[in-house]
Amino acid sequence: MRGFSSLAEVLQHQAVQRPDIAAVTVYSDRPGERPSLTFATLHAQAACLAEQLAAQTAPGDRALLIFPSCLEFVVAYFACLMAGVVAVPMMPPRRNANHDASAAIMADCTPRLALSLAADPDPRGTLRERLAERGIRHVPVSLASEPTVAPGPLRGTTELAFLQYTSGSTSTPKGVMVSHRNLLDNLEMMRKRLGNHTDSAHVSWIPLYHDLGLIMNLLQPIYLGAPCVLMTPSGFMHRPLNWLRAIHEHGAEVAAAPNFAYDLCVDRFRQEQMEGVDLSGWKIALNGAEPVRAATLARFAATFEPYGFDARAMRPAYGLAEATLLVSAADRGAEARIREISASGLKAARVAPPEHPGDISRIASCGSAMAGLSLAIVDPETRRRLPPGQIGEIWLQAGSVACGYWGRPAESEASFRARIETDSEPPAEQEDNWLRTGDLGHLDADGELYVAGRLKDVMIVRGVNHYPQDIEATVATSHPALRRDHAAAFAITDDVGNEQIIVVQEVERTQRHSLAEAEVASAVQAAVVNNHDIALHKIMLIRPGTLPKTTSGKIQRSLTRQRWLDGELEPWSSADQLADQPADSH
Repeated sequence: MRGFSSLAEVLQHQAVQRPDIAAVTVYSDRPGERPSLTFATLHAQAACLAEQLAAQTAPGDRALLIFPSCLEFVVAYFACLMAGVVAVPMMPPRRNANHDASAAIMADCTPRLALSLAADPDPRGTLRERLAERGIRHVPVSLASEPTVAPGPLRGTTELAFLQYTSGSTSTPKGVMVSHRNLLDNLEMMRKRLGNHTDSAHVSWIPLYHDLGLIMNLLQPIYLGAPCVLMTPSGFMHRPLNWLRAIHEHGAEVAAAPNFAYDLCVDRFRQEQMEGVDLSGWKIALNGAEPVRAATLARFAATFEPYGFDARAMRPAYGLAEATLLVSAADRGAEARIREISASGLKAARVAPPEHPGDISRIASCGSAMAGLSLAIVDPETRRRLPPGQIGEIWLQAGSVACGYWGRPAESEASFRARIETDSEPPAEQEDNWLRTGDLGHLDADGELYVAGRLKDVMIVRGVNHYPQDIEATVATSHPALRRDHAAAFAITDDVGNEQIIVVQEVERTQRHSLAEAEVASAVQAAVVNNHDIALHKIMLIRPGTLPKTTSGKIQRSLTRQRWLDGELEPWSSADQLADQPADSH
């Protein structure tokens, strides 16, 4: 999009050019209810609310947006943009303040206002209590019956568009400062790379306080002038195939989700629920927000090919909040690249051909860097570039890289203004202003990015690197009683300084009455030894729904580790000494 300085101006443009097109449609949890707003009505509703916000705030004040997936969230978000208020999307607080990030976010960004639904979504008063304790004014939001169309006080591109709080998968959530220019640059990158256009309808169930849900699945279609359909996360989790039905019903070209969602669709597949569904119009099945597994791509394509799904639509991608959202992906229509590499080489942080059939690890490419974005693989200790074939930290430069972390100058300097060391003289010629992502990966000779995991999560046992997501995947498939994507592997240090690997794993709900714990422990240990040449020190089975995860579904390994050390995890049964196995003897 050319000539716009903010997304609020983009919405104003769409309201004039495409006034009667349904911008946003919401699937309510109530059957048959699908309220929607056209571009013209969305703009009018947002402008009306913006006038109210401008009267209660100064430019730059923060406002919490505490909504489910609903039209009111979209109106409130654009009203903030119009009023020069910094929006802070946030999930509703949970009853137990120690187990969610809401208190930390409120303390960090010191908001002036909190916007939420006028209809009371908080029967226990949890939200009102939190806001009153911190002196935050509550603004209930409802759709105006006859909104007046006003341009609203649009602000310039140098001001922040919103704060996107990180998931907190490895640390306390931090507020990423996303400017209007960051946002517009990344939306344009996505448009060019994915080939999206005004007819590219999007269907999403991802919460709008998550960057993939907000930017990819809501703001991208609004940027394009395309329709967007929002479903509730709970609706997807209970009936994942309804997501695919909605893609069919709305002729959606684009739908994005984390890797686990595609696995869940396969696990819950029922032929009768897919009757009449045609997925041939689905062109971009973006897979991101967590490690992309080659096995998942193959399982999903094989399961849904009879319903028109084209494997070339599967689009593994890499992104993070600090870069606004998307960093890399393949072009529309390109087949996802899968490489077979040495599993033993991967443990040594290098990429090499397999030495024998039992040494094969299949990894999926997340595509090449978006246009206008530079990627580098850097040794995190020496800060020097690594050659192709070596695993290091992913660093990047782009106009979409955010301004830093809210109120954290030291951390912003370290993460957003890093320098790559070179041998050139004078030192001023060093490459500066790179974003350190904290993620591990490598680039192949064609510039394709392969993500290996989080730098902080890597476990080193006897000098060998072990990636938790690989061990977790092995554990989940070792026995049918275990839930896929619901395990956390981490390392502890014993009294003499040796690293020992622990796995905490949820049990499938359907298996809770017939679980043979010794059998499960034996299957898990055998699978891990066979696939990773290491024995687990301990396996703890826990009840479904109790593994610490972020709001976007990422496993919080560091928090799980701390709760395990503190004895706060509740085992599946009193026989919590499920597998106190001896340390690896290899």
